[in-house]
Amino acid sequence: MKTRRDFLKLSASVAGAAAAFGEAEWWSEPSPASAAPVLQTPETTRKGEMLYRKLGRTGESVSLIGLGGFHIGEPPDEQEGIRIIRKAIDAGITFMDNSWDYHDGGSEIRMGKALQEGYREKVFLMTKIDGRTKEAAAKQLDESLKRLRTDRLDLLQHHEIIRLEDPDRVFAEGGAHEALVEARKAGKVRYIGFTGHKDPLVHLRMLEIAAKHGVRFDAVQMPLNVMDAHFRSFQRRVLPELVKQETGVLGMKSMGGKVILESKAATPIECLHYAMNLPTSVVITGIDSMPILDQALEAARTFRPMTASQVNALLQRTAKAAADGKYERFKTTPMFDATARYPEWLG
Repeated sequence: MKTRRDFLKLSASVAGAAAAFGEAEWWSEPSPASAAPVLQTPETTRKGEMLYRKLGRTGESVSLIGLGGFHIGEPPDEQEGIRIIRKAIDAGITFMDNSWDYHDGGSEIRMGKALQEGYREKVFLMTKIDGRTKEAAAKQLDESLKRLRTDRLDLLQHHEIIRLEDPDRVFAEGGAHEALVEARKAGKVRYIGFTGHKDPLVHLRMLEIAAKHGVRFDAVQMPLNVMDAHFRSFQRRVLPELVKQETGVLGMKSMGGKVILESKAATPIECLHYAMNLPTSVVITGIDSMPILDQALEAARTFRPMTASQVNALLQRTAKAAADGKYERFKTTPMFDATARYPEWLG
């Protein structure tokens, strides 16, 4: 197993990937006072008031705003959740996020109902499975397909890769990745990725172990926000490697489950714009009400690539609050670690 020093060397070795975005240098972990370079925003297409980007090397066009699966399961009224999903799709949001474990399957059931009557054909549908064994992963996938009322997923992801041993389990003989590859061959899945929120070193190790097995992921999901830039940063350590591999970047936790907003250092629109300004294919945001949907749509309508001075000003403003991870509790506490509470989901 690689040491932490090995991983830091690995993250340094991929620094040159920023050149793909027109920058001569990549970020180290700077002091809060240092200026932050602006990454070139990927090619973006506007249709109506929604923005679209390519999902890495897949060439698939997806909405820059993605609808988060966990939060859509929160409205007590199922019909309200369905109305939110359909209004989002009607407004041009095509990327649907979900997971086998959200609300004990309730989020997938709700989304499956919303995607009837022709809505399934309008979206890029993604869900995630927790199983680390082939058997558990295959079982969870079939349950997700049934709940979502579809015979195929556009993207399936290994969920909560948050422990250093998770990559070993996924790629072991009889591990979860075997199930995903078989599902892709069977036409149940088009693309494969993984997610995680704990530490960029775990993401780097997942990429490393995958490469040893000849695997290059189609998409990777990770926290990208105004706090992450300062603390155990996925943006600084993992993003360059994804750019290098032409992997679709799925940004999540732009507001850290609203916790980042408690700092008063940035507004919701600023949080979304910052994540959208990075080389993300999609910024997945939690939407649990019509006003929050309208907020996400407003972020898309008003987004323009940020200048270097705008980025630096925002990072200067958030530096103090971000320094110890207080507002990124998904990194520093177990409160977001569902598979730690329910280890039986891993298989």
